[in-house]
Amino acid sequence: MSSLPALLDAAAIAAVGGLTYTGAVVVVAATSVLSRDPERRRDARATLTIMLRRCSPR
Repeated sequence: MSSLPALLDAAAIAAVGGLTYTGAVVVVAATSVLSRDPERRRDARATLTIMLRRCSPR
């Protein structure tokens, strides 16, 4: 039972990390859609491409 608090701490850290990453993706996606400056939109789309890159199936 002594490892349960450590496991819960690790789960909480993973949850916070996931929420932070999701928030960053949402902000960049909103910037890529709502920005008036074409260069900023282009940069935001490139950032989204990098952030959401998936490994190709083998």
